[in-house]
Order: sequence, then structure tokens, then C-alpha cells
Amino acid sequence: MSRAVEPDQHVSAPVLAAYGYCESVTGQQARNFAYGIRLLPTPKRRAMSALYAFSRRVDDIGDGALAPDVKQVRLEETRALLTRVREGAVDEDDTDPVAVALTHAATEFPIPLGGLDELIDGVLSDVRGETYETWDDLKVYCRCVAGAIGRLSLGVFGTEPAARGVERAPEYADTLGLALQLTNILRDVREDAGGGRTYLPADDLAKFGCSAGFNGPTPPPGSDFAGLVHFEVRRARTLFAEGYRLLPLLDRRSGACVAAMAGIYRRLLDRIERDPEAVLRGRVSLPGREKAYVAVRGLSGLDARHIARQTVRRRVR
Repeated sequence: MSRAVEPDQHVSAPVLAAYGYCESVTGQQARNFAYGIRLLPTPKRRAMSALYAFSRRVDDIGDGALAPDVKQVRLEETRALLTRVREGAVDEDDTDPVAVALTHAATEFPIPLGGLDELIDGVLSDVRGETYETWDDLKVYCRCVAGAIGRLSLGVFGTEPAARGVERAPEYADTLGLALQLTNILRDVREDAGGGRTYLPADDLAKFGCSAGFNGPTPPPGSDFAGLVHFEVRRARTLFAEGYRLLPLLDRRSGACVAAMAGIYRRLLDRIERDPEAVLRGRVSLPGREKAYVAVRGLSGLDARHIARQTVRRRVR
């Protein structure tokens, strides 16, 4: 997604440079996210890049090689920076481009910056090595690291005031975040196990004989790994169905952005469902041409219209 920063007479040169940095980070590191936000108008695209760059910084601290106590210090330092952003205490000539861009974005859009505090809380849970007994436990974590991102993004997207049910938009954005995060968890079970992390609920692992974990390219002996994956896929599909009700509440280009990002993950889910053990052999991904197709489909409004029709049918029933 990396591109030259577009001139804007209403935005100062230092802020444009800061946004340029954030867009570069997004283009290089956010393979799926970037396909969606390139569909947005420039101000929204820049703001989403600033949100991504800050979130990426938090994630990189959690995923890095530092000792846990050092990670906790770095995360709290990042929280202190967020407080400065929230208070408007970051100057345009600050040496931290992410803070400069996020501060400007927060003045342009009603971004609920507390969601980034939730993200930091979620990554601190990772640093502490927390595990989850039940789906209800895991949902709390997913809401911190993904549902919050959905609500933050909604602050940038905005909603169509006349849309029916618009008051539920934050709820749908949160639920769609959960759907994306559960898909991520399924895709990354082997990678996470290699890092000593287990996210799937212990109750589900026990139910399908998978409590031994996923440290190799094959399922635990005697387990019903396919059953476990299909069980979680059904849960994710339910979340997608509810979260997709956000689409008719957004303007065309914001809806296209959401449809593109969510559509990529839904296709990942389809691949995982067809071949559950693929997630143990390596990372499941979509080729670029398929991501581009999903983006075009989102921009065409097909997904938004389909969800709108489904919503109407539910009301009629």
C-alpha cells in the first residue's frame, strides 16, 4: 500500500510526513489490513494507518524477544505516550511520527482512544502467559486485542445517521473484531504453540482430545483435531454473521473497506475448514489476486447489499 503522501493544504508538512511513515508501516506489514484501507478516502486512510502503526508497535513489543519484565515496562511507556496523545500534548514536530499522526487523527475523527488502552491490556495478558478455560474467558481477551480495534475503526468510518439500527454499530464492530481474531487464532495455532502460547479454550481442547497442544505438523495422537477446528469455525461464522450487520450502517467506501478485510478472513476460514491440518503444516494465506478480488467485491457493494437483504428478511420473520 505504500504510496507518495498526497498534498493537502489543510494538513501541515510535519503531519503529512508522519502520516507517510504510518502508511509505509501499514503497506509493509499489514498484508490483509492494507487491502481494505486503500479503498478509503485519503483522510480516513491516513487515520487508519496511524491506528495500525500504533497498534503494530504494541503488538511488536508483545511478540518480541525482550524479557517479560522489560516488555511490561515498554508497554506501560507506550500507554504513557497514548495518554499524551489523548491530552493533545504531542507537538507536530515531535520526533515520534506515529504519535504525531495519531494525535492529528484523533482531532479529525471521534476515535475512542481508550480502545488502545484495551489493546495494551490484551498484550500484557500475552506477556503474562495467560490461558483461557472457556470461550467466555477468551472473548474478554479477543475484545481487548480485536474488538477494540473494530470500535476504534468505527470512529474513523462513522455511520450513516439515517440507517436503521445505527445505535448497534459499536456492538457489530466489536463482534466482527472477535470473528477476525478467532480466525487468526485458528490460523496461527502451530506458530503460537511454538512461542509457548495457547489461545483456544481449555474446555474445547479437552472436548476434542487436543489438550496436549500443537507442537508438530500432525494432530495430537488420538485427538479429533478436525472436529475441534470445525467447531471453532462454526463459532467464527456465527460471529461473522452478526458482525457483518455493520456494513449497511456505513457509507459506501467505509463499507467496502470493512467488507474487504472481513472477506479476506472469511476466505481464510473457508480454507481452514476444508483442510484443518493445514494450520499445523504452515501459515494458511490467500494469494494476492484473491485478496484483490475480495477488495473489488467489497467496493462493488455486493456484500453490503447481501447483508442488508438478510437483515430485512430477519425483521419480516
